[in-house]
Amino acid sequence: MNRPDPLSRRPVPGWGGTAYLKAVVTNPRIEVGDFSYYDDSRGPEHFEARCVRYHFDFVGDRLIIGKFVAIAQGAQFIMNGANHPMTGFSTFPFGTLGFVPGEPVGAEGDPPRGDTVIGNDVWIGREAVIMPGVTIGDGAIIGAHAVVGSDVPAYAIVAGNPARLIRKRFPDDVIARLQAIRWWDWPVEAIMEHVAALRASDIERLELAARKVQGA
Repeated sequence: MNRPDPLSRRPVPGWGGTAYLKAVVTNPRIEVGDFSYYDDSRGPEHFEARCVRYHFDFVGDRLIIGKFVAIAQGAQFIMNGANHPMTGFSTFPFGTLGFVPGEPVGAEGDPPRGDTVIGNDVWIGREAVIMPGVTIGDGAIIGAHAVVGSDVPAYAIVAGNPARLIRKRFPDDVIARLQAIRWWDWPVEAIMEHVAALRASDIERLELAARKVQGA
């Protein structure tokens, strides 16, 4: 059985605009799960330069992307290096730009908001903006041009500026069962075998598939 390669730069036959991120990301502070991809007609290999902004070494924050995440063209992950000090009269980064001799670069400003974490099986729409320190739960959908400044629950749909909850994709009990199944952690061959169950919305069918996988 031919299986998909999570390191492929061209996983879509005849189209060069999609790449699995594991094949193009080089920054050790960007962690990417298998089969998460970026689509950009200008070249997906430029993901780090075009989409991960203000990701400075002296801040030390990480962008963590789970498995099977779909990221559309122009999505932006704004990292903690974009933050300016806001507690004083001026927001200008005096220390970083050399106005305070001897002060370490990045020492000023509000404390970093932590890592940005994208769960598994998340769909991020075109030109959506994810702000520093946000966690997006498994199975969430981020609408095109949304500006996400706070955490997004699992299997939620959010849109707008600022992003707001439109609805949950499934009832809470189904969401809990999906998170228990964690199909994205199955072996690739098992995922390929049970694609029909993953495409459907029958939780009992998917749980039956999960039991088969676990018993294999």
